[in-house]
Amino acid sequence: QVQLAESGGGSVQAGGSLRLSCTASTLFYCMGWFRQNSEKGRDRVAYIQFSGPSSVADSAKGRFTISLDKSKKSLYLEMNGLKPEDTGMYFCAADVGPCGKESYANWGQGTQVTVSS
Repeated sequence: QVQLAESGGGSVQAGGSLRLSCTASTLFYCMGWFRQNSEKGRDRVAYIQFSGPSSVADSAKGRFTISLDKSKKSLYLEMNGLKPEDTGMYFCAADVGPCGKESYANWGQGTQVTVSS
């Protein structure tokens, strides 16, 4: 069973930055970040394919960057220009694909991000 461990969440003011990290026991073809909050439910923030291509949700484009360090089996989400609507529990997730689907099979425990105005 794959283990995914997130870190890096916290509380910041609007306009601030955070870098989320996820260490995986094994990498899957699709590695992604999902966000869950009471207003929007759960949505996919970004994903990256093991082969390289990545995708970021429209709401985060230009502000968030996803990256993968295969040697460290680690997934990252660099978040800049944070907005209050970015608040939520961020989950690292992994799946065999397709990467664009709404939910992945393997999940971490999550790390909380809170952005205040």
